[in-house]
Amino acid sequence: MNLVTYTVEEANQLLTEIRPRMQRLTEAKRDYERLQSRIAVLTLAVSGASKDNPDSQELTALHERRGSTAEVVSREIAAIHSHGCVVKDLDRGLIDFYALAGDRLVFLCWKL
Repeated sequence: MNLVTYTVEEANQLLTEIRPRMQRLTEAKRDYERLQSRIAVLTLAVSGASKDNPDSQELTALHERRGSTAEVVSREIAAIHSHGCVVKDLDRGLIDFYALAGDRLVFLCWKL
């Protein structure tokens, strides 16, 4: 893969596509973390419980939702990376664009 560099103007123009993706991505990450926390609690609660137990059924559903959420995270990161951008921090919504400053490779940082 070739390294893609951007000017400030080009990076700002690309943000019209990147911004909604990053919003979906940060939201999906927060959802994933909430699901993971609930899964951890229910895993302890259903130890030895039957599959008919409501907590066991909720745990199964949460595992499925976590998998779907992980797919969203993966897909959105891949879409952003396909432009040559680097997702740096999902919590803060931080993305770097490669740029040239003279003969030096630098990052143009953007935060959601």
